[in-house]
Formats: sequence, structure tokens, C-alpha cells
Amino acid sequence: MKPTQYVIFHLMSALTVTAIFLTGCAYTSSIQPVSSSNSKFERAVYGGESVTISSNPGIEEFRVFHQGATGFVSVETVRESAEKRATDFCDRTGKGMKPLRETISKPPHILGNFPRVELIFGCIDKVLPVTSSTADDMKYRKIANLKSLFDSGALTKEEFEREKARILSQP
Repeated sequence: MKPTQYVIFHLMSALTVTAIFLTGCAYTSSIQPVSSSNSKFERAVYGGESVTISSNPGIEEFRVFHQGATGFVSVETVRESAEKRATDFCDRTGKGMKPLRETISKPPHILGNFPRVELIFGCIDKVLPVTSSTADDMKYRKIANLKSLFDSGALTKEEFEREKARILSQP
């Protein structure tokens, strides 16, 4: 084998190994009801941190899990992917997605601890856009609340007038 062929062979081998490493094994679970599925963080070698985003008792909860292909993918990118899948899932039923809880892998994201996100969400009725009459009603309710604070002595006249002007100047 000629020296240039030797170099090209090893360069191609290195590129192939690098490509396999970078494509890795990204994992995306199917969307499943929480009541009939388990968290991918249970019994995992590398744990995660769970955060409650909101609560909405009485709605059916669903679970979606995403894992990056490598440690070079950001947790935010993995989260966006999970949120998009959850939003698309709820859109197909004519509803909006409401995130309830999420679990995120803890760094450092090395040695197989790739960025992971598990999102627990529910599908709720979509909120109707606010009409101008509803917006006006909200303004007047805010001013009424301000007035009651002023009457109770919690606000000075100057504070009341300044906040009232700010509310009325909003579109």
C-alpha cells in the first residue's frame, strides 16, 4: 500500500467512526398516558431534576421523552423537540398543550449521559383571543381594584393616578 493510500484509508476510517459517534443513538419515545407508562428516569444510571410547571387537576396527563444523540446537543434543543411533539399531539385533538411537569438530565453530559427531557403535559381547550370589549372590561376591573386599594389607604393619590394612567394607555 502506498503512503498516500495509507493516509487516505486511515482518514476515511476516522471520519466514519466520527460520523457514527456523532449520529449516536438519539431516542424519542411515543406519547403515552402517564397512568399506563413509567418514567425513563426511573432506574436510570444518570438521574434528573424534576420541576412542576403548573397543575390542572382532572385533565388526562401524557408523557413524552426525548434524548439527544450526543452530549453536544443542548438540553434546550431537546426540550423544544419534546414540546413540539406534545403541541402537535394536542393540536390533532383540537386542543392546546399545557406543560405540567418536566424532568431534565443533570450535567455533565458526557460518557452516555446525553441531554434528556421528559415532559408531562395535558391537552386543554384552547383559549379564545381577547376581544377589544373584553380588554376594556379587564382595564376597568384593574382600575376598580386600584380604587379599592386607594380607598383602603394602601396607595397614595399620586400612585393611584400614575397606575390608572398606565392602565388606560395600554392597547
